[in-house]
Amino acid sequence: MDNTAVTVTAIREVGPNAIALDVETPADFDAAPGQFVKLVLTVDDEEYSRFYTISSPTVEETFELTVGIDPGGDVTPLLSSLSPGDDIVVSGPYGNAYYEGETQGCLVAGGPGIGPAIGIAERILADGGTTAVVYRDDEPIHEDRLAAVEADGAFVAVLEESESLSTAVNSALATLEGDIGDVQLFVYGFAAFLDDAMTAIEAAGGEYDRAKVENFG
Repeated sequence: MDNTAVTVTAIREVGPNAIALDVETPADFDAAPGQFVKLVLTVDDEEYSRFYTISSPTVEETFELTVGIDPGGDVTPLLSSLSPGDDIVVSGPYGNAYYEGETQGCLVAGGPGIGPAIGIAERILADGGTTAVVYRDDEPIHEDRLAAVEADGAFVAVLEESESLSTAVNSALATLEGDIGDVQLFVYGFAAFLDDAMTAIEAAGGEYDRAKVENFG
């Protein structure tokens, strides 16, 4: 989908310095949780574009973007000031680290990577699959949704930044049925987190090369 104006339907805080932005789904837009869109804002005749990953389990009628707010940034403070009824411009979807009907998924997320991870976990459960989430962040976001997927039977571990991923990833994979090779791994976060995730996954007997990975920079 090329640049298309969409209407904001809701905006809410989902954690410290983080918001979820719900927008109307255009008629020709088809995407899965874990794909991302380019969002374009024009301010004082200057155009800004940023990429944000879809964090809702579906894109029916509306879809959600989770945004970490940098108070000194060019774009995120503008996004946090939007109101329902405002329009923004999006294009996409893009990316290849997304849900494709997997029946077992282990999500390993750092910081804002929990956005796509929680959306995929919810979708797997809704489709009758099993899932586990390992999330590391000193200021967790989407805690209500994490609690909900845990109540629905998912393994969930929320770690502080100083904690190792290894024990939690090993436990997460152990909760899923069958051979570890049957589990699709999804990894979302910044570069340093991805390095830690690779070490933890391989220590648990997983194959990092088979993981669907999105580097947030």
